[in-house]
Amino acid sequence: MRRNSHAVFATFTASTLLFGGFATATATAQAAPAKAESLYAPSALVLTVARGEDPLTATVERAVTLTCGPTAEGTHPDPAAACKELAEVRGKFSELTAGPSNRTCTRQWDPVLVTAHGVWQGKQVQFSTTYGNACEMAGSMNDNAVFAF
Repeated sequence: MRRNSHAVFATFTASTLLFGGFATATATAQAAPAKAESLYAPSALVLTVARGEDPLTATVERAVTLTCGPTAEGTHPDPAAACKELAEVRGKFSELTAGPSNRTCTRQWDPVLVTAHGVWQGKQVQFSTTYGNACEMAGSMNDNAVFAF
């Protein structure tokens, strides 16, 4: 008698899981495919400023989100200016720092790391660069809006 109650319970549990899974699979199969809501390629980024040399161990001090299509928005303080600058360099973050700096900075080693992760016009983006200190970072950025937060 004891074995029969276990067998009945096991059969009931197995059939519940089987039919429950079948119902879920059926419901999933009948779901409508997602439709594109926009003709714009997505541009959504997370930008950070951190203390340290290594992106894996640096301590993030500030982080913002930036979305550039179809309108500029996010937690960035000036998303329109940041999106405009990124469009001018075609999303190549390394070009934002191109050019000489007119700023005089101390040579103290207090590394600052800037990163950008996400998607720019439908393509995966991962960028990071380390500066000797905050003064060097500000001078290298030439007053760009992208990392001014």
